[in-house]
Amino acid sequence: MSKSLRNWIIVLAIGFVIWVCPTPQGLTPNAWHLFAVFAATIAGFILQPISMGAVAFIALTFCAITGVLKTGQALMGFGNGTIWLIVCAFFLSRAFIKTGFGRRIAFLIIKYIGRSSLPLGYSIALSELIVSPAMPSATARGGGVFYPIVQSLANAFGSQPGPTAGKIGKYLMQVGYHTDAVTCTMFLTSMAGNPLCVGLAATAVGVEITWMNWAVAAIVPGLISLFLVPVLMLKLSPPEIRDIPDARDLAINELEKMGPMSLQEKVLAFVFVMCLALWATGSWTKLGATPVAMLAVAIMLIAKVLDWKDILSEKGAWDAMFWMGGLVALATALAKSGFIAWIAKLIGTAVAAADMGWVASFVLISLIYIYSHYCFASVTARISAMYAAFVAVAAACGVPAMLVAITFGCFANLPISLTHYGNGCGPVYFGAGYVSQGEWWRNGFIITTINVVIWLTIGMTWWKFIGLY
Repeated sequence: MSKSLRNWIIVLAIGFVIWVCPTPQGLTPNAWHLFAVFAATIAGFILQPISMGAVAFIALTFCAITGVLKTGQALMGFGNGTIWLIVCAFFLSRAFIKTGFGRRIAFLIIKYIGRSSLPLGYSIALSELIVSPAMPSATARGGGVFYPIVQSLANAFGSQPGPTAGKIGKYLMQVGYHTDAVTCTMFLTSMAGNPLCVGLAATAVGVEITWMNWAVAAIVPGLISLFLVPVLMLKLSPPEIRDIPDARDLAINELEKMGPMSLQEKVLAFVFVMCLALWATGSWTKLGATPVAMLAVAIMLIAKVLDWKDILSEKGAWDAMFWMGGLVALATALAKSGFIAWIAKLIGTAVAAADMGWVASFVLISLIYIYSHYCFASVTARISAMYAAFVAVAAACGVPAMLVAITFGCFANLPISLTHYGNGCGPVYFGAGYVSQGEWWRNGFIITTINVVIWLTIGMTWWKFIGLY
């Protein structure tokens, strides 16, 4: 039996077994059948009997044919703004490569701090930390701003997807993604779903979270997690290039060969700065991250920084759109079906009945809340589906209201690292092709688990010190 056939049998068996099992009390048959399709799709993403985009397309087709979803519902993920932000991020990255602007930025970074792979990792982490409070779109920040620079750094050292991925590209790609995940936890304004937590907290447990409340609570465990990412990735995906003693001379020589900036580079530099400014001031301009990214692509097309052939040939963008759009459609429909609320109520009832004391209840509910992110392709969707219910359950178990309100806001973002679809910039970094899905999930689980330990030990101590409980 071929590996592909074996994997198909496993995927279909998972979906079939769930489908034919009796519908649990409290759920509609449609919600249960949708869960069966969703579970089989996730299994398909893991085992990949065929490519992920094809798995997602087949799942949506099955839902439309069987009536589990209406055609419009099955296709709604492809009209999702975050999906098109991801696609535009790929196009922006293509412009960085085509014009050589990304290569220029990479060599400037190497010139000043490129003595070894670890400082390069820390330069990414520090840059993320500085930019994150002013840029609430994690997809725009990670996929649109830092990914092109990270990719250019990898290319500058001759590290491409495939045989040379391990030189340094694999390391840098994962540092970029996991630091983006950590910075999402640290500020109320570093991720679009965080303000939603504030509104839900006021409704669910009657507490008001300020920007400063959030930042003070997250700063200590957040900085420790951020500090550890480059070091952990050095162990989990060690780059072949460690020390670069002649990096400065190499960078100076390459910059001299490149000469002065071309007109296309200057146009791209303007577009890049424009995106940064508009993304950072979105709360005032009322311009969403996706329209800004679309504007950037439009300007690049008009100025001929990119042509339409570049757009059509960017396979990573269209592949990500298919599998991520399909997953978003299934996950959104699953939440709307009542399945997530049913699971949350089931867990809450069981925890409350155990009467373990508020600390143990808090830890247990936190772990369930964090690792449930395997079932979501959007942090905001998970917040919408689960935050209020889990905060209310924890508060009912005796957890101090302000503690659970803030920490569950942070914990909504902490497990972004788990998968390659954990947030919007995941498909961008993963789509670069440097890291296999198996390695990505393994490293994501390890980093998430280490971060959970940090936040539930050092974090708990810090929260006690600042008076959250």
